[in-house]
Amino acid sequence: MRLLYTLLLYLITPLVLLRLLWKSRLQPEYRRRIGERFGFVPAGETAVWVHAVSVGESLAALPLIEQLIRRHGEGRVWITTTTPTGSARVVASLGSRVRHSYAPYDLPAAVARFLDRARPRQVVVMETELWPNLFRAVRKRGIPLIVANARLSPRSYRGYGRLRGAIAGVLGDCREVAAQSEADAERFRSLGAPRVSVMGNIKFDMALPEEQLQRGRELRLRLGAQRPVWIAASTHDGEEQAALSAQAELLQRLPDCALILVPRHPQRFDEVARLVERSGLRWGRRSRAEPDAGTQVFLGDSMGEMFAYFSAADLAFVGGSLVPVGGHNVLEPAALGLPVLFGPHMHNFVAARDLLLERGAGVQLADAAALAPALQALFGEPAQRTRMGEAGRAAVAANRGALDRLLRLLDEAA
Repeated sequence: MRLLYTLLLYLITPLVLLRLLWKSRLQPEYRRRIGERFGFVPAGETAVWVHAVSVGESLAALPLIEQLIRRHGEGRVWITTTTPTGSARVVASLGSRVRHSYAPYDLPAAVARFLDRARPRQVVVMETELWPNLFRAVRKRGIPLIVANARLSPRSYRGYGRLRGAIAGVLGDCREVAAQSEADAERFRSLGAPRVSVMGNIKFDMALPEEQLQRGRELRLRLGAQRPVWIAASTHDGEEQAALSAQAELLQRLPDCALILVPRHPQRFDEVARLVERSGLRWGRRSRAEPDAGTQVFLGDSMGEMFAYFSAADLAFVGGSLVPVGGHNVLEPAALGLPVLFGPHMHNFVAARDLLLERGAGVQLADAAALAPALQALFGEPAQRTRMGEAGRAAVAANRGALDRLLRLLDEAA
């Protein structure tokens, strides 16, 4: 199976490169630094290599990376991503304190070249990235590899289950799978992982960046301290229109209401701007000007400022959930004391969803039509908003500790 997998990878590599060029039409970063994807990186001595696929995984890994920098020193932690947005997030958050590149494709030669040059002593792969050739190469070199903050949705489990024997071999190359929940752990064990532990979700251990919170307070003052303000965060195609329709409906009852709209992917910023323009609402965008008390829609077309946007709002809707993406991180707004709304498609964040619903800190919507009524109801009940916000803040605080457990595991594996 591994030989067949590797042969298939080599055969489709030209198609993968063509896909990068196609994507680069809208996001030129995709055609840059292609050599890194084949392991051509500067040589260095690395204490820990952390792989985080894209923005979500990069954000989840930040508390861990900060601790690793404190332990090993600047320039001794190597971070890889696979997408330009993830890369931009790493650069914006960590700068020159870490070494950074795209991850090598899972081709034996590319993996070997990267390992020869980066020379990591430990490898941490975030969430559910299972790469057979990488995992085998790392094991052969005696480098401990840990899958951290590991999660496996029922949908992914069914997919991997069709290749149970091959996946068991890949998981057997790991020193440990550190699962987010007991349900995740059981799925990994069922697939044949020999060493699985439940560590919790390090997203609960997120740091709240004071600089961003201050920017959020300033943003709120510009919008108007007494206005009802809500945010539609990490939205995907189809969800921006749902948010704008909900905002138009809200304005009929709450004429001073403001919406902060933050698309998930930067390559869609201009597309969403055109959509907002066509809505006829008074709007502005972060990249052009600051909002004022008359702004009805403020487009957050910037990277790395989500906490600022959240802290300027009274209520949060988190996207990727009205469309079948699987949801995004609902813990960030909950940590700031915001009631959190999300749609029916939350299969990538089941544990976080269930926690907020159980604690009365979140509302799950059946569809886009339910968004405006839910917002209106919560804006009309300040006491309920306060209770929900405090419940979410308490739920996040009570579940901290996964980061310390993960660091202890890394110490034991060293």
